[in-house]
Amino acid sequence: MLDQPKQTAAFDMSAGRSDTLGAVADAEGTNFALFSEHATRVELCLYDASGQVETQRLDLPKMEGGIWYGYLPGIAPGQAYGYRVHGPFAPEQGHRFNPAKLVLDPYAMELTGDLVWDDALFGYPVGGSDTELDNRDSAPFMPKCVVADPSFDWDAEKALNHAWEDTVIYEAHVKGLTQLHPDVPEADRGSFAGLASDAVIAHLHRIGATAIELLPIHGFVQDRHLVEKGLSNYWGYNTISFFAPNRPYLKSGYIREVKQAIRRFHAAGIEVILDVVYNHTAEGNELGPTLSFRGIDNASYYLLSPDNPQHGFDTTGTGNTLNIAHPMVLRMVLDSLRYWVEAMHVDGFRFDLASTLGREPSGFEREGAFFNAIRQDPVLSKVKLIAEPWDIGEGGYQVGGFPWPFREWNDKARDDMRAFWRRDSGLAPQLSQRLLGSPTQFNHSNRPATSSVNFLAAHDGFTLADTVAYDGKHNDANGEDGADGHSNNLSHNLGAEGPTEDAGILEARRRRVRGMLATLALSQGVPMVLAGDEFGQTQGGNNNAYCQDNETTWLGWDKADQELITAVSDLLAFRKETGMSRAGFAQGDGAADGAMVAQWLHPRGGEMTDDDWQTEGASCVMLRLARPEQADLLMCLNAADRMSVALPDGEWIKRIDTTQTPVRVEERLSGSVEIEWQSVTVFESV
Repeated sequence: MLDQPKQTAAFDMSAGRSDTLGAVADAEGTNFALFSEHATRVELCLYDASGQVETQRLDLPKMEGGIWYGYLPGIAPGQAYGYRVHGPFAPEQGHRFNPAKLVLDPYAMELTGDLVWDDALFGYPVGGSDTELDNRDSAPFMPKCVVADPSFDWDAEKALNHAWEDTVIYEAHVKGLTQLHPDVPEADRGSFAGLASDAVIAHLHRIGATAIELLPIHGFVQDRHLVEKGLSNYWGYNTISFFAPNRPYLKSGYIREVKQAIRRFHAAGIEVILDVVYNHTAEGNELGPTLSFRGIDNASYYLLSPDNPQHGFDTTGTGNTLNIAHPMVLRMVLDSLRYWVEAMHVDGFRFDLASTLGREPSGFEREGAFFNAIRQDPVLSKVKLIAEPWDIGEGGYQVGGFPWPFREWNDKARDDMRAFWRRDSGLAPQLSQRLLGSPTQFNHSNRPATSSVNFLAAHDGFTLADTVAYDGKHNDANGEDGADGHSNNLSHNLGAEGPTEDAGILEARRRRVRGMLATLALSQGVPMVLAGDEFGQTQGGNNNAYCQDNETTWLGWDKADQELITAVSDLLAFRKETGMSRAGFAQGDGAADGAMVAQWLHPRGGEMTDDDWQTEGASCVMLRLARPEQADLLMCLNAADRMSVALPDGEWIKRIDTTQTPVRVEERLSGSVEIEWQSVTVFESV
């Protein structure tokens, strides 16, 4: 360990506070507070502006309730710091204290410097036993925390609070969205400064998105094995700081840039939702580095094996699981969420592997401590909450199992929409469920029809364009010999693997993509569009591009299909104009006043019978929606060949035809009409 620098300042023993964790500055100095239930001593290390030279090292003077704290006069925003935490190194008991390792404050709001991989970052000798202590100093290779300046003029801004019925989510990556955008200033690309640029906002307005959902922006780590292969953790699901934004996304280096971006989005009427990872951290299993939580109090912050605390209890597939059951860890997560709402003004969260957050000793519990804490919280209960309703642990798949007010990613909708348009046999009954908001999964416990977040593609898996261009994954660039990524893509290349100049194949792909996008736009629930799907973005068949920080994942705006963008814009505008999304589930005959009534029709005329639903190869679905005090809508989703269908009695106006450009049309019809192959057609009663 480096020699301890001379102490030149002293704590004000009368001013320290244990009720606020982290480094909180006021006009006179900064209060430092860190939770470690099992520590015996905590050293605060201060650094110069470069973050490389340690200038002071002081013991936090007080501890109560496991919170070590002290107020240091004269310390202002901009001060770099870290901690060294003393305590037992007893891996067999779950303790891995090692004061030779500088650790990050879990509550740090800004970071400076980069993590440089070196064996000194590990609490044990790499290659040896993790029960042995490594005494090398890790500080030269660690980023440092920064005392943040919380001041910002929000201009009395108010939250947007868009109704779920009006919400359209656009899932995007801070860097990937802007890195190749020709209308974003080059110096701003890949950063929050570019994210909220006029060009991006104009595009979101054009397609009708009301919320942008950002892949993880919390400070995260580039995995050592990826760096050594010349790759990177592009997606960011490797969090090490739940309060500080990822520094490479900040052109300025300061959190003010994030606030400025959010303020610009809000001024444009666009909400900001963060994809957050509170189920695990970047420290991995017991053989991982000591960067923060492991060195602060491994036995408190992580869920350990009850049979052998030397090992973590992994339900996430990452090597560790955050111990949300511990009250101070739960407090940290809630403090982080409230910070992003109250200080940063975000509008909601999508929780990665949210089933892990609901794990109790008996397994997943929808009334567990985490969900109950959020539901009663006066701040968090009011924002948008979206669960990724699965993890890899036993009983982890919980689609439909989360409590209100959570909404959920619905992979059943993704899979059934893809399979129906691929013309898989027997998918008509499943598609009928998805069009009505998946009532089997969500119409219970007083949950609304907006509980389902419907999507065709997300960051994980094929892009929409790749689902019609590739039969199999092409992940060779990931360096795992094609073993990574799942194989259940429900895709079909329609005659050629990858790019082609065959006009027939290209037309079939165009029709299928439009049909799927129309299905998404016309389904009950909340639609989510993966950034780039609205203009044909491809990843070359890579369905696990988590490590590709390059043109594989960066949006190719110069290749954008402008006709497809117009089609998506028209479909989402039609959804809004016709009030397609409702909080109440559609009902059958005899529904209560005010309810939307659903009637399923056979293409030859008349209502669908049980036998009709079971007809093998049925690839055309017709849904009539009777809307209170509005004209009826008739949707015809035809994944099959061109056919004649019988319209119900009366006159109808064709409003949508996905084979046309533009897709919005106006044609008065009655009787039998011809429906094009691979198309969605929507009629409105006269």
